Amino acid sequence: MRSLLKRPLPTRLAQLSSRRIRSCASNCNELRDTNSQAARTFIPGICVFPLLLTLMGCMHDNMYRAVDLPAHLMAPQIDNPQTVDLTRLAINHTGTRSIDNGDVLELTIAAGLSRDETTTLPVRVNDQGHAEIPVIGSVPVAGLEPEGAEAAIAAACIQQGLYRSPNITVSVIRQRMNRITVIGAVKEQGVFEIPRRSSDLVAALVSAGGLATDAGSEIEIRQPAGTQDVRNTRDRIAVSGADGVTPAAHTEIDTNLSGGPQWNAKPRLIRVNLAKAAEEGTQGYSLADGAIVRVEKRDPMPIHVMGLVMKPGRYEYPVAEEMRLLDVVSQAGGLTSPVADKVYVIRKVDQNKNSAVIIASLRRAKRDRRENLRLTPGDIVSVERTPTTVIFSAIKLINVGAGASIPLF
Repeated sequence: MRSLLKRPLPTRLAQLSSRRIRSCASNCNELRDTNSQAARTFIPGICVFPLLLTLMGCMHDNMYRAVDLPAHLMAPQIDNPQTVDLTRLAINHTGTRSIDNGDVLELTIAAGLSRDETTTLPVRVNDQGHAEIPVIGSVPVAGLEPEGAEAAIAAACIQQGLYRSPNITVSVIRQRMNRITVIGAVKEQGVFEIPRRSSDLVAALVSAGGLATDAGSEIEIRQPAGTQDVRNTRDRIAVSGADGVTPAAHTEIDTNLSGGPQWNAKPRLIRVNLAKAAEEGTQGYSLADGAIVRVEKRDPMPIHVMGLVMKPGRYEYPVAEEMRLLDVVSQAGGLTSPVADKVYVIRKVDQNKNSAVIIASLRRAKRDRRENLRLTPGDIVSVERTPTTVIFSAIKLINVGAGASIPLF
């Protein structure tokens, strides 16, 4: 530096100018290299875009817009069976103390004051609802509470002239039980004994501890062969969902081809949708002895997210909640480009691995629920690269390169 100061002033100015020129030239070279890199990024994107348009034209037959999606491609509504009011499915049973077919009674008849004049004997109620009592005969008692049965038996004794004023005591010592098997998504699987008069779907679920957290809304009931045909008193009418999907609360597969309304020659299969049945207030799901109840277990396939998102990958589909387009983009960390808008949702159509492509807009999804597409398990969501995102990336890269090349004086 001292040697430079000792030199004449014109010489020092010339050397300083030479250094400034070399610095500017170096900065210009860096800027040119940055622009070349941006061009290399931008130009292939422009070249690929016509190819994408061509491919889209080839896929036109399987491509749909979210706002014009046909009903068969719409994701079904997700029911939450945990919120179902099961009391709306219960059968209106008679009083809990009423006598039923198959119950065993203890009958005590006292005709006098001494023990010798007191008779105690067990009596079983037959399938016709009658108690067959020795000497007295057949007395209808099904549906009566013990006090009513006592009066009916006393009246039969007096009518036949056996006793003038008998003292009758009736108690139920054993109820007839149905053995019901409950399997699937319940808290405790097993075989449960349920009193016959209260043997219905709700009682079976309560005996099994209620629904598990991964339970679905679909329940399958298998009534055994040779049991009485218990039909519901009202028809199940399918109702249309808000998105055009038509769920049914009740589907019955009748394997009794003989036409007899009283007894099933073959097993009967009934499928019940808990959410829809409770909404309709459906009643009448009685269970015969030996019936099997299977509760659907939900294990939905994950959603795959790719493209212009922060965290592409696989995301679990919730068991009892619906997932929409904006939900899964948010789970994926949001967008890597603020101008990204176009989304392709690839949805499986059938078991033959045929797929449909649904086009949606993230911008419109914020204000139009139809664009904020309800997803179905197994969907693939791709946030697409478009000319707008390519140009934005190129401009951003050029600005960063130019900003890094400007010398600070």
